[in-house]
Amino acid sequence: MNAKERAAASDQDLVALAVRERTSAAGRAAASELLGRHRGRVYLWCHRYVRDHEQALDLAQEVLLSAWRSLDSFQGRSRFSSWLFSIARNRCLSAVRAADPVHDDAELDRVPDRGPGTEAVIVGREEEQALVSLAARHLDDIEQEALWLRCFERMPVEEITRLLNIPGASGARAVLQSARRKLRLALDRRDGGET
Repeated sequence: MNAKERAAASDQDLVALAVRERTSAAGRAAASELLGRHRGRVYLWCHRYVRDHEQALDLAQEVLLSAWRSLDSFQGRSRFSSWLFSIARNRCLSAVRAADPVHDDAELDRVPDRGPGTEAVIVGREEEQALVSLAARHLDDIEQEALWLRCFERMPVEEITRLLNIPGASGARAVLQSARRKLRLALDRRDGGET
């Protein structure tokens, strides 16, 4: 497979080639193309968690390396980007939970509180993780992607319609409404009708 064919190949095709020919130049090139496609998005996911450019770069590199090492565990039950996001989310949550060995408690006591505590941030992210997991179970791939682009990447509905090539007069708007309706029902069932 040449560079042009790799660029046109689907994520699933690139995963298959990278796993099948892991030690060959073709397999490494397929993995490079695959992970290169998602490098920017992985960085944005990481930056959203840690809010620090350098730390987000380090985390993104760790996520991509971890994904490369684990490619053979990708089973294709979801989109590659969803699988990669779960790796990024878990790695970022671990980084947020890690203790800061540089500062001792005495120094921290003198720092003024400027927002929600770490516990509140972690709880919020765990709730977000539960919602993403719920979406993965109850929404189809297009609904997941459209919801992600709208809610997390703040993309306009018209741009989502074009990017995902969604047909119809209402385009992504209809897909987003369907996704929200399904999530409300799933949340209702999960919470025993208390939403």
